[in-house]
Amino acid sequence: MINFLIWIIAGAFVGWVASLIMKTNNRQGLIADIFVGIVGAFVGGYFLSPLFNVSTINEGNFSIPALLVSLGGAIILLAISKLFRNIGGFLLMVIILLLIYIYVTCWPMELGSAFCTSVKALPFLQ
Repeated sequence: MINFLIWIIAGAFVGWVASLIMKTNNRQGLIADIFVGIVGAFVGGYFLSPLFNVSTINEGNFSIPALLVSLGGAIILLAISKLFRNIGGFLLMVIILLLIYIYVTCWPMELGSAFCTSVKALPFLQ
């Protein structure tokens, strides 16, 4: 039980610092700070933990490096949410995700579909 309370407090602290850094503190309260801190720790655990070889607060590690990795994930989460606030950012994100999906699905295939073959034949991808 005490570990859960420390997890909530650490998530609130990480979310609050991330909202100060990303200048979204005026739009969110304590519950949003906790949410951003905890979900940001998951994002940091997925993307940043393999890079720095440090666990996050979600894994029960409340050290300074773990808090920094969780803070990095929370900043990434807030940056993505800022992109989705307007339609231009949303469309840009959809196009980028579509290109990543095409790259991931078409490149490993030896004998691909007609679409993948035409994508591989584009001159700027040679």
